[in-house]
Amino acid sequence: MTLYIDPPAWPGHGRFWSHLVSDVSYDELHAFAALLGVDRRGFDGDHYDIPAERYEDVVRAGAVPVRSREIVRRLHAAGLRRRKRAGAHGH
Repeated sequence: MTLYIDPPAWPGHGRFWSHLVSDVSYDELHAFAALLGVDRRGFDGDHYDIPAERYEDVVRAGAVPVRSREIVRRLHAAGLRRRKRAGAHGH
């Protein structure tokens, strides 16, 4: 099981966020998030939004830190990338 997380650089709701992804399956991603106690509401189509204060916990639990563009590359390569709906707002 390999999960990936980018740096908490995405602003929203007065805080910064990271993206947590799997390059294997959404089931793997949901299982890892559940182990960490991350609420399913944090799932945003193809990733979980993780607040900056949880970043180190997620890395300690086994997620591999990568750059944001690597997150997108891995999602595309795995066929797991989902585009946001028109008018949808993240975070």
